[in-house]
Amino acid sequence: MSLLTKAIGTAKKVKHRFQDQIRENTPVYLSPVRRIERVALGERICAMTFDDGPCRLPADPDEFGGKPLTLVLAETLEKYGALGSFDVVGDTSGNYPDVAGKHGSASWGGVAYDHYPDFGKDADGGAVHCPELIDRLLAGGHEITSHTYSHVLFGRKNLVYGKRHTLSGLEPVVEDLEKLHTLMKDKYGYTITLSRPPHYVDGIAGGFNSYDAYGKMGYQYMAASFDGAGWLPLATYEAEVEATWKPIEQRLSEDPDYFRGQIIFQKDGYNMARRSPIAHGLEKQLQLLTEKGYKVVTVSQLLAQSPFLDLPQSDPRAAAAKRLMEAGWCPAYRDNTLRVDSSLTRGELAMMAYGWEGVDLRIALVKGEEKLPWSDLKPTHPYAGALLAAFRAGAMALRGGRSDCDTPATGEEVKSFLAARLGKVPESVPEHLTHGEFFLLAGELL
Repeated sequence: MSLLTKAIGTAKKVKHRFQDQIRENTPVYLSPVRRIERVALGERICAMTFDDGPCRLPADPDEFGGKPLTLVLAETLEKYGALGSFDVVGDTSGNYPDVAGKHGSASWGGVAYDHYPDFGKDADGGAVHCPELIDRLLAGGHEITSHTYSHVLFGRKNLVYGKRHTLSGLEPVVEDLEKLHTLMKDKYGYTITLSRPPHYVDGIAGGFNSYDAYGKMGYQYMAASFDGAGWLPLATYEAEVEATWKPIEQRLSEDPDYFRGQIIFQKDGYNMARRSPIAHGLEKQLQLLTEKGYKVVTVSQLLAQSPFLDLPQSDPRAAAAKRLMEAGWCPAYRDNTLRVDSSLTRGELAMMAYGWEGVDLRIALVKGEEKLPWSDLKPTHPYAGALLAAFRAGAMALRGGRSDCDTPATGEEVKSFLAARLGKVPESVPEHLTHGEFFLLAGELL
């Protein structure tokens, strides 16, 4: 394993270890697009995702009679009554000219671009070239999510992928996403709703990010909370297989409820050493989870059980927030929390009510194609588009020429938003509300 590869693995472990501290120190805003890593759930239910397929090539080493790797994974899941979310690419054959990277390194599949399932073997992978595998996954009840059509980075990631080509802005990113979306819709009648950026690179040239792109697509951001590990090369194949299930065994022995609501990351393809330890490791993972009474479902099925990170659906405030979300509101923060005890501000009220309408307006503001009627908020602010949409809809008024985005919303302002969005107004509204109180109040009107 190269020093860079070791560094990638170490960085991921450090990030997961200090995830709570990272969240505490990172500003977070309400958003129509939520980054979904795990959810609050009382039952032993979890999800598994499989990136970079479908893969027609056999497992390596192959002990499955030459079956395509994707088929091996699907059959293994189904043997345990489990379903997976397969995060597929469309076609990487257009990612040339390129040269193969160093075997065992982060650029193993290409220096300038990614190539799946391997450099020079693009015709054996992707939804375009493997329709029989897409058909098989759908027939088995599995979910298809978007890992983009071409798997080209949205933006720069200099530390690991400094030589990689990137998409040149928001429009090319959206075009790439739409290409796979249209393929699945036209050929299979299937609508994608979840997506994961290549290598989790969120920044997009021009001041945009993956949340802007997913807002345009109507997607949610599918992340993960537990790393299935098979993507990293180790000294032996046996060690790689053990790395896929040993941490799961350890976590379950420490806390049998540990994986409730979690999303486990896996790879539908080869690791950096061109081996596929997931082909053997998946069965052991499923054995361990099944023994503890877990049900493994798709990410969409997991979200149907419980959409949010910090409150289960047994809490009336979370249940009300879900009703609002299903009606087109944006009650959750970008990190998928509800934070029900937080005071409701004007900016947050606008984002809850007009978050989806504000997606295109925010993009236009960042491009300089729209202007704000106030001076106390930058056009690049995450709430700027929703505030402008609310202002134009007559749901909110300026305060002395200011947006006062971060000040608490008054009871009268809440009434104005509810009247504009729902055509209904409660008899009375407290002068100031928490998020949870607003969910209950607005949810009653739906």
